[in-house]
Amino acid sequence: MQELNNIKCVYFIGIGGIGMSALARYYVSIGVAVAGYDKTPSAITRALNDLGVTITFSEDISEIPKAFLDKETSLIVYTPAVPKTHKQLCYFNELGFTVLKRSQVLGLITRDAFTLAVAGTHGKTTTSTILAHLLYASGVKITAFLGGISENYQSNYLSSGNDVIVVEADEFDRSFLNLHPNISAITSMDADHLDIYGNADALTASFKDFAALNKNQLLIINGLPINGITIGLNDDSAYVAQRISIDNGSYLFDLKTPDGVIENLEVTMPGHHNLKNAITAMAMALEYGVEVPKLVSALKSFKGIQRRFSYQIKTDDLVFIDDYAHHPTEIYALHQATREMHPDKKILGIFQPHLYSRTKDFAADFAKSLSQFDEIWLLDIYPARELPIEGVTSEWLLAMIKNKAKKWISKEGLLQEISTTDAQVIVTIGAGDIGAEIKKIKKELESATI
Repeated sequence: MQELNNIKCVYFIGIGGIGMSALARYYVSIGVAVAGYDKTPSAITRALNDLGVTITFSEDISEIPKAFLDKETSLIVYTPAVPKTHKQLCYFNELGFTVLKRSQVLGLITRDAFTLAVAGTHGKTTTSTILAHLLYASGVKITAFLGGISENYQSNYLSSGNDVIVVEADEFDRSFLNLHPNISAITSMDADHLDIYGNADALTASFKDFAALNKNQLLIINGLPINGITIGLNDDSAYVAQRISIDNGSYLFDLKTPDGVIENLEVTMPGHHNLKNAITAMAMALEYGVEVPKLVSALKSFKGIQRRFSYQIKTDDLVFIDDYAHHPTEIYALHQATREMHPDKKILGIFQPHLYSRTKDFAADFAKSLSQFDEIWLLDIYPARELPIEGVTSEWLLAMIKNKAKKWISKEGLLQEISTTDAQVIVTIGAGDIGAEIKKIKKELESATI
C-alpha cells in the first residue's frame, strides 16, 4: 500500500460519519489540512467546523478547496456508505488521486504502532470506549479511534500520545482485515451485514481471518467458535465476573483473573452485555500491563457513551432511555437491562428499523425481541445506503409482533403521540436518524410532566 509521508491535505468523503470524523480529528491533531463532504449538517460536522475543518454538503467539484486538488500531496478518504457514483469520488478516482477507504488508512496507522483492537457484531463501540478511558485515565499515552461519543470526553477521538492505538475493528465490508492488532478482543459474532457477506458462515470466516491477524493475545467472549482467552459471567472463563450485585443502577462485582481476584469493581452501565464489555476492556488493559489500582479507579469513573443505554430522564415517575440497538440480539440485551433496572414498570419501546436488508433478514427475530416490551411503536425503516425492498416495510414487521399494544407512527407525529403515553419507562431504539429526535422528545416529555 502506498506510503503517506508526503501528505499535506486529507479530503474526507462522508466526513460526518462517526468513524470518519475520528480519523479527521486525528489528521487535524497532527497538523494536516482537513476538509470534506457530507450529505447533511450534524453535531459532528459542526464540531469539526469548530476545529477549522471546511465541510461542503454539495457533491459539486467546485466545492472542493483548491489546496486539496494536488494529487501529489492530497489523500482522499471515503466511506463505503457513499455511493460509487458520488461526483467527487468519481472525480478523484478518474484523475488518479490516492483514494483509500477509511479502514485502509487505519491499517497504515496501526501497522507500525502497538494496537489494541475490539471486534464484534455487538459491543465493540462500548468495549473500545471503556478500554480507551481505562488506559487514558491510567496514564497510558494512547490514540483512540472510537465508534461512539464518549461521555467522559465528549468526543470519538482521544489522544495523549502514540504508545498505544485503540481502535474499533469494524466487520462491515471486512474493514477489520486491514488492521494490524497486537491485542484483540471479539465480543460477539451474531449474523449481520448479510447484504455484504451473503450468509452467517461467511461472516464467521471473516472473524476467524481477523483473529489470525493478532500478534499477541486474543480475548473472546466464552462460547464463540474461536480459540482465545475467555471472558464471561459466573462461568469457567479466564476472566470472569463473580459476586455480581446491583446498587443504585450500577453493577458491583469481583473479577477473577489468571493472576488472582480483583475485588469491589463498579460498572455504571446497565445490562449483562455491558458488564461483559467492561470485563473485556479490563482484561485487555490487564494483558497490556496496566496496574490494577489504576484500573479499578478508572472503571468507576467511566460515564458511558452517547446513545448506549443513555438516560435522558431518570425520575421516580418517568424514565427516558435512548439506545443505538439495531439488531435483534442488541434489542434483547436492551430489554433485559431495562427490565432489570426498572422492574414492575410499563415499558414503551419506540423502534426505527435500520436498513431494508437487515429488517428482511431478521424479521422474525426482530418481532420476537420487540414483543417483549409492554408497548411497541414502529417508525418507518431508515434506508441509510439502501434502496427499498418490495414488501419490506415497518407495517409488514408490525404484523409479526405478537404484542397487542403496538402501532406504526410517523416520525412527524412522534412528539404528539409521545405526549399521550402512560408508560413509566420510554426507550427510543435504532441506529438511524431517530437519534436526532432525542432532544425534542426529552423536551416534550419534560413539558408534559410539569
